[in-house]
Amino acid sequence: MKVKKYIAPNMPEAMKKIRKDLGKDAVILNSKIIYTGGFFGLFRKKNIEVIAALDNDTVQPSQKEKIDFPRMEMNTEMKRKDLQPTEPVQNKTGENKEMILKEIRDLKQLIKQVSSQGHLSIEHIPSPYREIYRKLLNQNISETILQQLTEDIYGHYYSKKEQADENTAYDFIVQSLMEYIKPLEFGEAPQKKYIAVIGPTGVGKTTTLAKIASIKAIEQKKKIAFITTDTYRIAAVEQLKTYAKILNVPIEVCYNINDFKQAVEKFTAFDHVFIDTAGRNFRNKKYIEDLKKTIDFHTDMETYLVFSLTAKEEDLETIYQQFSNLPIDNFIFTKLDETSRCGSLLNLSYKYHTPIAYITTGQDVPDDIIVATHDTIINQIVGETNND
Repeated sequence: MKVKKYIAPNMPEAMKKIRKDLGKDAVILNSKIIYTGGFFGLFRKKNIEVIAALDNDTVQPSQKEKIDFPRMEMNTEMKRKDLQPTEPVQNKTGENKEMILKEIRDLKQLIKQVSSQGHLSIEHIPSPYREIYRKLLNQNISETILQQLTEDIYGHYYSKKEQADENTAYDFIVQSLMEYIKPLEFGEAPQKKYIAVIGPTGVGKTTTLAKIASIKAIEQKKKIAFITTDTYRIAAVEQLKTYAKILNVPIEVCYNINDFKQAVEKFTAFDHVFIDTAGRNFRNKKYIEDLKKTIDFHTDMETYLVFSLTAKEEDLETIYQQFSNLPIDNFIFTKLDETSRCGSLLNLSYKYHTPIAYITTGQDVPDDIIVATHDTIINQIVGETNND
Protein backbone atom coordinates (compact mmCIF):
# COMPACT_ATOMS: atom_id res chain seq x y z
CA MET A 1 0.00 0.00 0.00
CA LYS A 2 1.32 3.43 -0.97
CA VAL A 3 0.32 6.22 1.44
CA LYS A 4 0.82 9.94 0.69
CA LYS A 5 -0.30 13.29 2.10
CA TYR A 6 -1.78 16.05 -0.07
CA ILE A 7 -2.65 19.69 0.65
CA ALA A 8 -5.11 21.57 -1.56
CA PRO A 9 -7.58 24.48 -1.31
CA ASN A 10 -10.58 22.11 -1.41
CA MET A 11 -11.50 18.44 -1.72
CA PRO A 12 -12.10 18.37 -5.51
CA GLU A 13 -8.63 19.87 -6.08
CA ALA A 14 -7.08 17.38 -3.67
CA MET A 15 -8.80 14.55 -5.47
CA LYS A 16 -7.44 15.74 -8.82
CA LYS A 17 -3.92 15.52 -7.39
CA ILE A 18 -4.61 12.11 -5.88
CA ARG A 19 -6.11 10.67 -9.07
CA LYS A 20 -3.19 12.03 -11.12
CA ASP A 21 -0.58 10.67 -8.71
CA LEU A 22 -2.09 7.43 -7.43
CA GLY A 23 -4.74 6.67 -10.03
CA LYS A 24 -8.48 6.08 -9.91
CA ASP A 25 -8.21 3.21 -7.39
CA ALA A 26 -6.79 5.43 -4.64
CA VAL A 27 -8.77 5.84 -1.40
CA ILE A 28 -8.94 8.55 1.23
CA LEU A 29 -7.81 7.47 4.71
CA ASN A 30 -8.16 10.80 6.50
CA SER A 31 -8.86 14.47 5.77
CA LYS A 32 -8.95 17.63 7.84
CA ILE A 33 -9.04 21.41 7.53
CA ILE A 34 -5.70 23.16 8.08
CA TYR A 35 -4.49 26.75 7.86
CA THR A 36 -1.26 27.65 6.08
CA GLY A 37 0.82 30.75 5.41
CA GLY A 38 -0.08 34.09 6.91
CA PHE A 39 1.89 36.86 8.52
CA PHE A 40 2.25 36.99 12.31
CA GLY A 41 -0.79 34.73 12.57
CA LEU A 42 -2.91 36.87 10.25
CA PHE A 43 -4.29 36.26 6.74
CA ARG A 44 -3.90 32.50 7.01
CA LYS A 45 -5.26 30.47 4.11
CA LYS A 46 -7.76 27.67 4.66
CA ASN A 47 -6.74 24.38 3.02
CA ILE A 48 -7.62 20.73 3.30
CA GLU A 49 -5.05 18.04 4.17
CA VAL A 50 -5.82 14.60 2.77
CA ILE A 51 -4.12 11.27 3.49
CA ALA A 52 -4.58 8.98 0.49
CA ALA A 53 -3.51 5.44 -0.21
CA LEU A 54 -3.28 3.08 -3.15
CA ASP A 55 -4.34 -0.43 -2.21
CA ASN A 56 -4.52 -3.33 -4.67
CA ASP A 57 -6.80 -6.29 -4.08
CA THR A 58 -3.78 -8.48 -4.81
CA VAL A 59 -1.79 -7.16 -1.84
CA GLN A 60 -0.76 -10.03 0.44
CA PRO A 61 -1.89 -10.08 4.11
CA SER A 62 1.71 -9.78 5.27
CA GLN A 63 2.03 -6.55 3.31
CA LYS A 64 -1.18 -5.12 4.77
CA GLU A 65 0.05 -5.84 8.27
CA LYS A 66 2.86 -3.34 7.76
CA ILE A 67 0.30 -0.53 7.77
CA ASP A 68 -0.88 0.69 11.15
CA PHE A 69 -4.38 1.67 10.08
CA PRO A 70 -5.67 4.77 11.95
CA ARG A 71 -9.28 5.35 12.83
CA MET A 72 -10.84 6.47 9.60
CA GLU A 73 -12.28 9.68 10.99
CA MET A 74 -13.44 11.61 7.95
CA ASN A 75 -14.23 15.08 9.22
CA THR A 76 -15.13 16.44 5.80
CA GLU A 77 -17.33 15.52 2.88
CA MET A 78 -15.81 12.07 2.39
CA LYS A 79 -17.34 10.45 5.48
CA ARG A 80 -20.91 9.27 5.60
CA LYS A 81 -23.23 8.49 8.43
CA ASP A 82 -23.50 4.75 7.99
CA LEU A 83 -19.75 4.28 7.62
CA GLN A 84 -18.54 3.77 11.17
CA PRO A 85 -14.82 4.21 11.98
CA THR A 86 -12.87 1.14 13.00
CA GLU A 87 -10.30 0.69 15.71
CA PRO A 88 -6.63 0.26 14.72
CA VAL A 89 -5.86 -3.27 13.65
CA GLN A 90 -4.41 -5.19 16.61
CA ASN A 91 -4.87 -8.92 16.18
CA LYS A 92 -5.18 -8.76 12.39
CA THR A 93 -8.13 -11.15 12.48
CA GLY A 94 -9.89 -12.00 9.26
CA GLU A 95 -12.97 -10.12 10.48
CA ASN A 96 -11.04 -6.86 10.99
CA LYS A 97 -9.31 -7.17 7.64
CA GLU A 98 -12.63 -7.74 5.90
CA MET A 99 -14.10 -4.70 7.60
CA ILE A 100 -11.18 -2.53 6.46
CA LEU A 101 -11.53 -3.76 2.89
CA LYS A 102 -15.26 -3.02 2.98
CA GLU A 103 -14.59 0.54 4.14
CA ILE A 104 -12.05 0.98 1.37
CA ARG A 105 -14.56 -0.23 -1.22
CA ASP A 106 -17.21 2.14 0.15
CA LEU A 107 -14.77 5.03 0.15
CA LYS A 108 -13.90 4.32 -3.47
CA GLN A 109 -17.56 4.69 -4.35
CA LEU A 110 -17.75 8.02 -2.53
CA ILE A 111 -14.64 9.26 -4.34
CA LYS A 112 -16.21 8.41 -7.69
CA GLN A 113 -19.38 10.29 -6.76
CA VAL A 114 -17.59 13.40 -5.54
CA SER A 115 -15.36 13.38 -8.63
CA SER A 116 -18.35 13.31 -10.97
CA GLN A 117 -20.81 15.53 -9.06
CA GLY A 118 -18.62 17.90 -7.04
CA HIS A 119 -20.46 17.16 -3.78
CA LEU A 120 -22.14 14.30 -1.98
CA SER A 121 -25.75 13.44 -2.78
CA ILE A 122 -28.44 13.93 -0.17
CA GLU A 123 -28.18 10.28 0.90
CA HIS A 124 -24.61 10.82 2.08
CA ILE A 125 -25.39 13.91 4.15
CA PRO A 126 -25.74 12.98 7.86
CA SER A 127 -29.44 12.54 8.59
CA PRO A 128 -29.94 15.51 10.99
CA TYR A 129 -28.81 17.89 8.20
CA ARG A 130 -30.76 16.36 5.33
CA GLU A 131 -34.02 18.29 5.60
CA ILE A 132 -32.45 21.73 5.45
CA TYR A 133 -29.86 20.54 2.91
CA ARG A 134 -32.73 19.38 0.70
CA LYS A 135 -34.21 22.89 0.95
CA LEU A 136 -30.97 24.32 -0.36
CA LEU A 137 -31.03 21.90 -3.29
CA ASN A 138 -34.62 22.93 -4.06
CA GLN A 139 -33.59 26.59 -3.92
CA ASN A 140 -30.91 25.93 -6.56
CA ILE A 141 -28.00 26.87 -4.34
CA SER A 142 -24.80 26.75 -6.39
CA GLU A 143 -22.42 23.77 -6.46
CA THR A 144 -19.64 25.98 -5.09
CA ILE A 145 -21.60 26.83 -1.95
CA LEU A 146 -22.90 23.27 -1.48
CA GLN A 147 -19.38 21.91 -1.75
CA GLN A 148 -18.11 24.26 0.95
CA LEU A 149 -21.16 23.59 3.09
CA THR A 150 -20.74 19.82 2.79
CA GLU A 151 -17.20 20.07 4.15
CA ASP A 152 -18.44 22.21 7.02
CA ILE A 153 -21.31 19.84 7.78
CA TYR A 154 -19.05 16.81 8.17
CA GLY A 155 -16.62 18.75 10.31
CA HIS A 156 -19.47 19.89 12.56
CA TYR A 157 -21.17 16.47 12.70
CA TYR A 158 -18.10 14.60 13.90
CA SER A 159 -16.99 17.39 16.22
CA LYS A 160 -20.34 16.77 17.96
CA LYS A 161 -19.44 13.05 18.16
CA GLU A 162 -22.33 12.23 15.82
CA GLN A 163 -24.83 13.52 18.40
CA ALA A 164 -26.20 16.51 16.43
CA ASP A 165 -30.00 16.71 16.20
CA GLU A 166 -32.12 18.49 13.57
CA ASN A 167 -32.32 21.75 15.52
CA THR A 168 -28.57 21.83 16.02
CA ALA A 169 -28.05 21.01 12.34
CA TYR A 170 -30.47 23.73 11.24
CA ASP A 171 -28.78 26.37 13.37
CA PHE A 172 -25.35 25.32 12.15
CA ILE A 173 -26.27 25.54 8.46
CA VAL A 174 -27.97 28.91 8.93
CA GLN A 175 -24.90 30.24 10.72
CA SER A 176 -22.60 28.83 8.03
CA LEU A 177 -24.56 30.54 5.25
CA MET A 178 -24.49 33.77 7.25
CA GLU A 179 -20.71 33.54 7.52
CA TYR A 180 -20.35 33.16 3.75
CA ILE A 181 -21.92 36.59 3.13
CA LYS A 182 -21.07 38.28 6.42
CA PRO A 183 -18.24 40.44 4.95
CA LEU A 184 -20.70 42.11 2.55
CA GLU A 185 -22.46 45.33 3.62
CA PHE A 186 -26.04 44.46 2.73
CA GLY A 187 -28.85 47.00 2.69
CA GLU A 188 -26.75 50.15 2.66
CA ALA A 189 -28.92 53.14 1.74
CA PRO A 190 -27.57 55.26 -1.15
CA GLN A 191 -24.71 57.37 0.14
CA LYS A 192 -23.64 59.10 -3.06
CA LYS A 193 -25.43 61.91 -4.82
CA TYR A 194 -26.14 60.12 -8.09
CA ILE A 195 -27.94 56.76 -8.06
CA ALA A 196 -28.17 54.81 -11.33
CA VAL A 197 -30.00 51.57 -12.05
CA ILE A 198 -28.78 49.36 -14.88
CA GLY A 199 -29.88 45.99 -16.18
CA PRO A 200 -31.71 44.17 -18.98
CA THR A 201 -35.20 44.92 -20.20
CA GLY A 202 -38.20 43.74 -18.22
CA VAL A 203 -36.65 43.54 -14.75
CA GLY A 204 -38.52 46.57 -13.37
CA LYS A 205 -35.75 49.18 -13.22
CA THR A 206 -38.01 52.24 -13.56
CA THR A 207 -40.49 51.10 -10.91
CA THR A 208 -37.68 50.11 -8.56
CA LEU A 209 -35.97 53.48 -9.03
CA ALA A 210 -39.23 55.24 -8.17
CA LYS A 211 -39.56 53.18 -4.99
CA ILE A 212 -36.06 54.07 -3.78
CA ALA A 213 -36.61 57.72 -4.72
CA SER A 214 -39.86 57.76 -2.76
CA ILE A 215 -38.04 56.54 0.35
CA LYS A 216 -35.56 59.38 0.01
CA ALA A 217 -38.11 62.07 -0.82
CA ILE A 218 -40.97 61.13 1.51
CA GLU A 219 -39.42 59.31 4.46
CA GLN A 220 -36.05 61.07 4.59
CA LYS A 221 -37.19 64.49 3.26
CA LYS A 222 -34.36 64.66 0.75
CA LYS A 223 -34.40 66.99 -2.26
CA ILE A 224 -34.33 64.70 -5.29
CA ALA A 225 -34.53 64.80 -9.08
CA PHE A 226 -34.79 62.32 -11.96
CA ILE A 227 -32.71 61.78 -15.08
CA THR A 228 -33.72 59.25 -17.72
CA THR A 229 -31.63 58.00 -20.61
CA ASP A 230 -34.24 55.46 -21.66
CA THR A 231 -35.19 57.26 -24.85
CA TYR A 232 -35.81 54.02 -26.74
CA ARG A 233 -39.23 53.56 -25.16
CA ILE A 234 -41.65 56.46 -24.98
CA ALA A 235 -43.67 54.57 -22.37
CA ALA A 236 -40.63 54.42 -20.08
CA VAL A 237 -40.11 58.19 -20.23
CA GLU A 238 -43.78 58.82 -19.57
CA GLN A 239 -43.77 56.38 -16.67
CA LEU A 240 -40.90 58.17 -14.93
CA LYS A 241 -42.50 61.56 -15.67
CA THR A 242 -45.63 60.32 -13.92
CA TYR A 243 -43.62 59.33 -10.82
CA ALA A 244 -41.84 62.71 -10.93
CA LYS A 245 -45.17 64.49 -11.01
CA ILE A 246 -46.54 62.49 -8.07
CA LEU A 247 -43.41 63.24 -6.03
CA ASN A 248 -43.36 66.83 -7.30
CA VAL A 249 -39.72 66.61 -8.42
CA PRO A 250 -37.98 67.71 -11.67
CA ILE A 251 -36.92 65.34 -14.45
CA GLU A 252 -34.53 65.64 -17.39
CA VAL A 253 -34.44 63.43 -20.50
CA CYS A 254 -30.92 62.82 -21.82
CA TYR A 255 -30.07 61.56 -25.31
CA ASN A 256 -26.28 61.82 -25.12
CA ILE A 257 -23.38 62.57 -22.79
CA ASN A 258 -23.72 66.34 -23.30
CA ASP A 259 -27.37 66.23 -22.22
CA PHE A 260 -26.33 64.23 -19.20
CA LYS A 261 -23.64 66.72 -18.17
CA GLN A 262 -26.09 69.60 -18.53
CA ALA A 263 -28.62 67.77 -16.34
CA VAL A 264 -25.94 67.11 -13.73
CA GLU A 265 -25.08 70.80 -13.73
CA LYS A 266 -28.75 71.74 -13.40
CA PHE A 267 -29.23 69.51 -10.36
CA THR A 268 -26.12 70.59 -8.48
CA ALA A 269 -28.11 71.77 -5.47
CA PHE A 270 -30.07 68.51 -5.05
CA ASP A 271 -29.34 65.84 -2.43
CA HIS A 272 -29.85 62.88 -4.77
CA VAL A 273 -30.35 62.48 -8.51
CA PHE A 274 -31.89 59.18 -9.64
CA ILE A 275 -30.86 57.96 -13.10
CA ASP A 276 -32.97 55.54 -15.13
CA THR A 277 -31.34 53.69 -18.03
CA ALA A 278 -32.62 51.88 -21.09
CA GLY A 279 -33.38 48.20 -20.80
CA ARG A 280 -32.35 46.39 -23.96
CA ASN A 281 -31.08 42.96 -24.97
CA PHE A 282 -28.36 42.23 -22.43
CA ARG A 283 -26.58 39.93 -24.88
CA ASN A 284 -25.84 42.90 -27.14
CA LYS A 285 -22.51 44.39 -26.05
CA LYS A 286 -23.29 47.56 -27.99
CA TYR A 287 -25.91 48.35 -25.34
CA ILE A 288 -23.21 48.57 -22.68
CA GLU A 289 -21.10 50.81 -24.91
CA ASP A 290 -24.12 53.07 -25.46
CA LEU A 291 -24.50 53.41 -21.70
CA LYS A 292 -20.89 54.54 -21.39
CA LYS A 293 -21.46 57.13 -24.11
CA THR A 294 -24.56 58.53 -22.39
CA ILE A 295 -23.70 58.44 -18.68
CA ASP A 296 -20.59 59.60 -16.91
CA PHE A 297 -20.07 56.75 -14.44
CA HIS A 298 -17.04 58.55 -13.00
CA THR A 299 -19.35 61.08 -11.37
CA ASP A 300 -20.13 60.75 -7.65
CA MET A 301 -22.35 57.81 -8.55
CA GLU A 302 -23.68 54.65 -6.95
CA THR A 303 -24.71 51.99 -9.46
CA TYR A 304 -27.22 49.21 -8.90
CA LEU A 305 -27.42 46.19 -11.20
CA VAL A 306 -31.01 44.93 -11.24
CA PHE A 307 -31.84 41.22 -11.63
CA SER A 308 -35.17 39.45 -11.81
CA LEU A 309 -35.48 36.41 -9.53
CA THR A 310 -37.65 34.76 -12.20
CA ALA A 311 -34.69 34.59 -14.61
CA LYS A 312 -32.61 31.46 -15.14
CA GLU A 313 -29.37 31.26 -13.19
CA GLU A 314 -27.30 31.00 -16.37
CA ASP A 315 -28.96 34.16 -17.71
CA LEU A 316 -28.18 36.02 -14.50
CA GLU A 317 -24.54 34.97 -14.87
CA THR A 318 -24.49 36.27 -18.44
CA ILE A 319 -26.12 39.54 -17.38
CA TYR A 320 -23.47 40.10 -14.75
CA GLN A 321 -20.65 39.37 -17.18
CA GLN A 322 -22.08 41.79 -19.74
CA PHE A 323 -22.41 44.61 -17.21
CA SER A 324 -19.21 43.87 -15.30
CA ASN A 325 -17.30 46.46 -17.32
CA LEU A 326 -19.36 49.11 -15.55
CA PRO A 327 -18.84 49.97 -11.88
CA ILE A 328 -21.36 47.89 -9.90
CA ASP A 329 -21.79 48.82 -6.24
CA ASN A 330 -24.86 46.78 -5.29
CA PHE A 331 -27.38 44.30 -6.61
CA ILE A 332 -31.15 44.70 -6.56
CA PHE A 333 -33.40 41.67 -7.03
CA THR A 334 -36.98 42.10 -8.24
CA LYS A 335 -40.09 39.91 -8.53
CA LEU A 336 -39.65 37.97 -5.31
CA ASP A 337 -43.43 37.58 -5.30
CA GLU A 338 -43.32 35.70 -8.61
CA THR A 339 -41.02 32.83 -7.65
CA SER A 340 -40.50 30.29 -4.88
CA ARG A 341 -36.78 29.79 -5.60
CA CYS A 342 -34.39 32.40 -4.25
CA GLY A 343 -31.01 30.70 -4.45
CA SER A 344 -29.75 33.41 -6.80
CA LEU A 345 -29.79 35.88 -3.90
CA LEU A 346 -27.04 33.91 -2.19
CA ASN A 347 -25.28 32.56 -5.28
CA LEU A 348 -24.53 35.85 -7.02
CA SER A 349 -23.67 37.91 -3.96
CA TYR A 350 -21.31 35.17 -2.72
CA LYS A 351 -19.68 34.52 -6.10
CA TYR A 352 -19.14 38.16 -7.08
CA HIS A 353 -18.60 39.57 -3.58
CA THR A 354 -21.29 42.18 -4.18
CA PRO A 355 -23.90 43.14 -1.56
CA ILE A 356 -27.64 43.30 -2.16
CA ALA A 357 -29.31 46.62 -1.38
CA TYR A 358 -33.01 45.96 -2.01
CA ILE A 359 -35.50 43.24 -2.93
CA THR A 360 -38.84 44.12 -4.49
CA THR A 361 -42.01 42.13 -3.85
CA GLY A 362 -44.56 43.66 -6.23
CA GLN A 363 -45.48 46.65 -8.41
CA ASP A 364 -46.87 49.09 -5.83
CA VAL A 365 -44.97 52.36 -5.39
CA PRO A 366 -43.66 53.31 -2.87
CA ASP A 367 -44.49 49.95 -1.24
CA ASP A 368 -43.39 46.44 -2.19
CA ILE A 369 -39.71 46.98 -1.52
CA ILE A 370 -37.61 45.72 1.38
CA VAL A 371 -34.10 46.62 2.45
CA ALA A 372 -31.88 43.56 2.12
CA THR A 373 -30.11 42.22 5.21
CA HIS A 374 -28.16 39.05 5.87
CA ASP A 375 -31.14 37.69 7.80
CA THR A 376 -33.54 38.58 4.98
CA ILE A 377 -31.52 36.66 2.42
CA ILE A 378 -31.10 33.53 4.52
CA ASN A 379 -34.75 33.60 5.63
CA GLN A 380 -35.92 33.62 2.03
CA ILE A 381 -33.84 30.53 1.32
CA VAL A 382 -34.27 28.32 4.40
CA GLY A 383 -37.30 29.85 6.16
CA GLU A 384 -37.57 32.02 9.24
CA THR A 385 -34.49 31.98 11.47
CA ASN A 386 -33.91 33.16 15.03
CA ASN A 387 -31.34 35.77 14.01
CA ASP A 388 -33.75 38.72 13.77
